Amino acid sequence: MKELINNLKGDKGIWSFVMLLALISFMPVFSASTNLVYVIGKGSTIGYLVKHLVHIFIGFGLIYFVHKVPYHYYKGISQIALPIVGLLLIYTFFQGTVIDGANASRWIKVPFIGVTFQTSALAMIVLMIYVARYLAKMQDKEITFKASFFELWVPVFAILALILPANFSTAALIFSMVCMLVFVGRYPLRYLGAIIGVGIGMLVMFVLFAKAFPDAMPNRVDTWMNRIERFTSDEPNEDDYQIEKAKIAIASGMVYGLGPGKSVQKNFLPQSSSDFIFAIIVEEYGLAGGLAVLVLYLMLFFRFLVTAHKAKSLFGKLLIVGLGFPIIFQALINMGVAVELLPVTGQTLPLISSGGSSVWMTCISIGIIISVTKKEEEIAQEMAEKEEREATLQRMIDEHILREQQNEEAEAMGETDGNTQSAEPAAFSIEDRSKNPMSAVFGK
Repeated sequence: MKELINNLKGDKGIWSFVMLLALISFMPVFSASTNLVYVIGKGSTIGYLVKHLVHIFIGFGLIYFVHKVPYHYYKGISQIALPIVGLLLIYTFFQGTVIDGANASRWIKVPFIGVTFQTSALAMIVLMIYVARYLAKMQDKEITFKASFFELWVPVFAILALILPANFSTAALIFSMVCMLVFVGRYPLRYLGAIIGVGIGMLVMFVLFAKAFPDAMPNRVDTWMNRIERFTSDEPNEDDYQIEKAKIAIASGMVYGLGPGKSVQKNFLPQSSSDFIFAIIVEEYGLAGGLAVLVLYLMLFFRFLVTAHKAKSLFGKLLIVGLGFPIIFQALINMGVAVELLPVTGQTLPLISSGGSSVWMTCISIGIIISVTKKEEEIAQEMAEKEEREATLQRMIDEHILREQQNEEAEAMGETDGNTQSAEPAAFSIEDRSKNPMSAVFGK
């Protein structure tokens, strides 16, 4: 275990907060799974807990292997993966599966494994890397609207067009995050304003077309438009049932909560282990527990800001922003839905809600971010080692110069001593002769 921990490179703060969020998820998922077991009559609570454990274990395995890959490799990977993701989205568009009798056109089932997979989550990661690559490539070049539109925005709009019919909330989140990323990447604001206008215009045209020709293509336009209308309407509706149960759960929790596993609304609240798990957390752990989860996400957001600031390359900075910020915004959206600040969106609580592909895609994003911080640590370590080598070499040179000086001084002292010793007998002989005058006349 110690050796494994030592092999975890990168920002230790990000590792810590991700592990804490994953650990926190077990009790709410275990508690909320009783809704599926006793109300729907499916599986067992231990089975759901083990399943969630496997998902988290695979997720951390993905973080470990992804963070070992040098992050600059993802520039080329994004170019290869973008058309592949496009094909997956086209397949999902026409072959979306049904889960528990509900329309789940955002998902596909992986053959031979039986695991459902949300392709839009993977598309978001690949698209963010692709945009970061383009902005990093153009950092020292002049960006023109025409060139950037075809090289940058056409792929973005193509991916969004494939996601929008089945998943408006995810498409809106991706588009807003791409706009935020290009803003950070110093994309000209006048061009960005035009792009936002184009995006809104295309959305309006799509809605009008779907309303005029509802059978022309599979879409969920009526679903998410009804959700917006229900959110702004005072009349009772189906979404009000979910929101009311979530609000009852939050109100029941008060300050310290009812206690682990003692939630009542989990038996009535649909999607209590995924979309509305935050309401269950507040009911069981109170306002204190809900604020603790919020603070953890905010601290993770702070670590993203710090590591993005420390990154030496623009591509590294943009990767952290483009992959890290959506995780935090998705968490805030999930919490906002639970307290009725936002309409129902279907966004999960990252690293806490149950689910396989959502956890895995979040872990892949975290792994890439840690790969950036790992590289920066390696650069800092190399610089420290270089400075240490230079300091050692300078110390050796100084010691050599000092020894040379000492040797020269010793030699100088030796020569002086030799001259003094050769002069002393003559002095003595003169002195002796002065004492004996006859020796001066007759010699020895």
